[in-house]
Amino acid sequence: MKAIDFIKKVQNKEIDIIEHTHKVLEECKKINKEYNYLNTVSEDLAIKQAETVKKNPNGRLSGLPISIKDSICVKDVESTAGSKILKDYKPLFNATAVQKAIDEGAIIIGKTAQDEFGFGGFSTNVGLGFKIPLNPFDKERSTGGSSGGGAGLTQKASFPHLSFGESTGGSIVNPASFCGVFGLCPTYGRISRYGLIDYGNSLDKIGPMSKNVYDSALLLSVISGHDIKDSTSLNQKTEDYTQYLKKDIKNLKIGIIKEAFGEGVDKKVNKKIQEAINKLEKFGAKTEEISLKIPIKYGIPTYYLTATAEASSNLAKFCGMRYGAYEELKGNFDEYFTNVRSNNFGKEAKRRIMLGTFARMSGFRDAYYIKAAKVRTLIIEEYKKVFKKVDTLLSPTVPILPIKFNDISKLSIMENYMIDIMTVGPNLAGLPHINIPVGFENSLPIGMMLVSDHLKEGVLLQVAKEFDN
Repeated sequence: MKAIDFIKKVQNKEIDIIEHTHKVLEECKKINKEYNYLNTVSEDLAIKQAETVKKNPNGRLSGLPISIKDSICVKDVESTAGSKILKDYKPLFNATAVQKAIDEGAIIIGKTAQDEFGFGGFSTNVGLGFKIPLNPFDKERSTGGSSGGGAGLTQKASFPHLSFGESTGGSIVNPASFCGVFGLCPTYGRISRYGLIDYGNSLDKIGPMSKNVYDSALLLSVISGHDIKDSTSLNQKTEDYTQYLKKDIKNLKIGIIKEAFGEGVDKKVNKKIQEAINKLEKFGAKTEEISLKIPIKYGIPTYYLTATAEASSNLAKFCGMRYGAYEELKGNFDEYFTNVRSNNFGKEAKRRIMLGTFARMSGFRDAYYIKAAKVRTLIIEEYKKVFKKVDTLLSPTVPILPIKFNDISKLSIMENYMIDIMTVGPNLAGLPHINIPVGFENSLPIGMMLVSDHLKEGVLLQVAKEFDN
């Protein structure tokens, strides 16, 4: 059942929303025992919100269960960004996007599992004490990352459900691809970042994950918009994105990224993406091969220098003195600070803090961070040049099928980072992009990524609806 059909039933009082919410929470607990998708089930909050909806079921999301990535603040619900250093932290406020959803009748059912602070592409870099989410199609494989819990729950849940993901370098579309769901990462600034626990300020974006296109379009319509609490929020008119689903794709120009189909891309992925391209052509879209050299060739080093530099600065505030992890106060400040962070950050978080601190150090800043900033500008310029010719760009979302945990353990650090090769470009440029499930190989999902120009989320939805079930 699509969200819109469920919401209408709630509004017409055909569904007892309190009874339904109890059933949803029980199913979440059952799924969680097997798949580890939720760090926290917000049972009390969900029932309280269901009672409010029952009295006034008129919101655009009335009664709809929504899960929230653990890096997005929910008032009075533990929000840890998947890190031990924020254990027991319960925000005193809702993130703006969360509050907008609640105001329209959404019911928050829990906080989903992720790589610690978003530091990973497989949801295996979870914080100390957290469990790794398992792929809904094969428990021996990864959900993708870093929004793996949300993507997995979206696929596995039998009830109408939407999930808030967050992307810095591909963390919405990557797990959406591995779990066979739609994942939409909007233009940077389209959705307020207020209440998002930062990874990289110039890169972080909140976006929806859903089983069908309409649901993502609906949630994007609700949570978009300017926010005076967020200085990076765009002062742009909000749209009803569901209207784009009524448009056909005849004569839309789609650029096939030449460099995205070369060495390192699984032949099964290439085959399925080509079938999807043929389908788009059959519906009247015009396709042409486009070269996009800089984002593919230089995107990974540019992203990891930029993102880790921002992360090392952002994570400096986690010291255990005001909230989260607490250690006995002893020694001087540096000793205490080191002790707290050594005991409560995971291995990958420490690695990225050190990488980012190095890139920002005097004597290295110009050689690394500033150079990366200059390449980032070139990446944006190349995208802008290409979008004068085409409406959207097409590539695989990730170059491989969902990977087994045993195989992840054999990857080098660089091989781990290369999972983001297709996705870092649009994230560096702040461009909207979407994962579209285009089929299965060996019973495992394959995703296709579309990227459009800034503020052109509608084009992505227009194309994506051709693959909706």
